[in-house]
Amino acid sequence: MKKASKIYIAGHKGMVGSAIWRALTAAGYTNLIGKTSKELDLRNQAQVYKFITEEQPEAIIDAAAKVGGILANSKNQYEFLLENMQIQNNLIQAAHTNNVNKFIFLGSSCIYPKLAAQPLKEDYLLTDSLEPTNEGYAIAKISGVKLCQFIRNQYQKDFVSLMPTNLYGPFDNFDLTASHVLPAMLRKFYEAKNNNNATVNLWGNGTPMREFLHVDDLAKAVLFTLEHKLPEHVYNVGTGTDVTIKQLATTIQKITGHTGTIDWDSSKPNGTPRKLLDVSKLNKLGWQASIELEEGIATTFKWFLENQENLKKKN
Repeated sequence: MKKASKIYIAGHKGMVGSAIWRALTAAGYTNLIGKTSKELDLRNQAQVYKFITEEQPEAIIDAAAKVGGILANSKNQYEFLLENMQIQNNLIQAAHTNNVNKFIFLGSSCIYPKLAAQPLKEDYLLTDSLEPTNEGYAIAKISGVKLCQFIRNQYQKDFVSLMPTNLYGPFDNFDLTASHVLPAMLRKFYEAKNNNNATVNLWGNGTPMREFLHVDDLAKAVLFTLEHKLPEHVYNVGTGTDVTIKQLATTIQKITGHTGTIDWDSSKPNGTPRKLLDVSKLNKLGWQASIELEEGIATTFKWFLENQENLKKKN
């Protein structure tokens, strides 16, 4: 990929898309294009096809998705399945029809079976049942992985899928009704600290284990994929290490300065017991995560504090 190549980043205003935009800009790419959801509705097939046909990008990075935590996923399975399939199907078909040279599809570690052996290898896909609370989102992402695999096999096109673990970082969603566990905890502990170190109520019993990847590390993995022709169609992207939700809570409590108690509500779902990715395939090719969890949480919290006013307007 040349530095002047036209590259379309779908979802460029989101946490992942904006991180990819920053990483590519820092690497010297000068012809990046993006459209807001108001300018281009990716769920609309005609609009997407017209846009890709007119722009003729050399590469498309699909960082656009309808996302959320356990609560949002479990309550809106229909929307998470339908809208994510609409977005990715429209982009993949438009890319294929217009002979786009490279397509990078971003999925999620939730595509793997709930009780699969750990760490999760790419070939565990579709070997058992999914986690019920985010089944809609997972099925949508699985269909995207398969579309890219089939196009790659049938038409010898460089379509690659990256499956990141739990992401966090600048521009994350801190809305408590829709956010993932890490940003939700950051906000809860921060607000509790400012409320005389009130008790923080957290879902589950804290025993599930999770792996967390800073979004800037994912962006570097996307850049690596953009600049290399990878031999296989799907790769896990993560740190290869995990922590319990209790350990995560303790770390965030320390970073935010909260000194109150934590109340675990075991009547609420834990989700998948463990989700650790086997990242050896991408590591062997030359990419590796570099941001330590505590460092990443601290910089994310700093960003959160600096953007309080903007976040209040959003929520």
